[in-house]
Amino acid sequence: MNTIYILWLRQLKRYLRSRSRIVGSLGQPVLFLVALGFGFGPVFQKAGQGNYIEFLAPGIIAMSILFTSIFSGIEIIWDRQFGFLKETLVAPVSRLEIMIGRTLGGATVAVLQGVIVMVISFFAGFRPGGLGNIFAAFLVMFLISLLFTALGTAIASELDDMQGFQLIMNFLIMPLFFLSGALFPLNDLPGVLALIVKIDPLSYGVDGLRATLVGTSHFGLSADLLVLSIITAILLGTGSYLFSRIQI
Repeated sequence: MNTIYILWLRQLKRYLRSRSRIVGSLGQPVLFLVALGFGFGPVFQKAGQGNYIEFLAPGIIAMSILFTSIFSGIEIIWDRQFGFLKETLVAPVSRLEIMIGRTLGGATVAVLQGVIVMVISFFAGFRPGGLGNIFAAFLVMFLISLLFTALGTAIASELDDMQGFQLIMNFLIMPLFFLSGALFPLNDLPGVLALIVKIDPLSYGVDGLRATLVGTSHFGLSADLLVLSIITAILLGTGSYLFSRIQI
């Protein structure tokens, strides 16, 4: 447990000390929130769908968590290249504890990033249902961050090249985001697109945030939590196995 805490704290300190990383990672979510929120807002409202900022904000929060979580896997490759990972792996501690500590650290950082985007969305006009809803949203945010941090860790465990990881992440991240329903309603979608949306795990994260923050849901909050929990458990197991096979 001490190892898990140390690695979790290291990830958190690394994030808090990097002000440029915090500011830089906010650029895209703010751009999406402002440009799309105010650009498509009138069209969305004329179509009878209500306030687009309220619809969009949960999706942008989920996007911020997705990006931060999955790219935390890059740190494994970085640490491997600079020797820190080797020092950690040769220590007389379980690799499972190392993986859990790193994953919890990455998930915590992603949740903090999501909270920052949520606060920014308040200035754009987003208003959640109530304080209790915000606390419920933290659970969904944590599941999203844990799921995609485990996915990033699993992929990075099989790679030793930074460029290769970035190519794979770009291939995964944009489809995961754009096909999650973060930018558009999930009602009356064409059959193939509706199937892809149901396969995309981020769809349940976005829907869970909308259920807790706005009070609207496509799948139902119980289904969202169940699917996120199952996929998170599978990816944690997969990530732990692949991380344990890293050669030093």
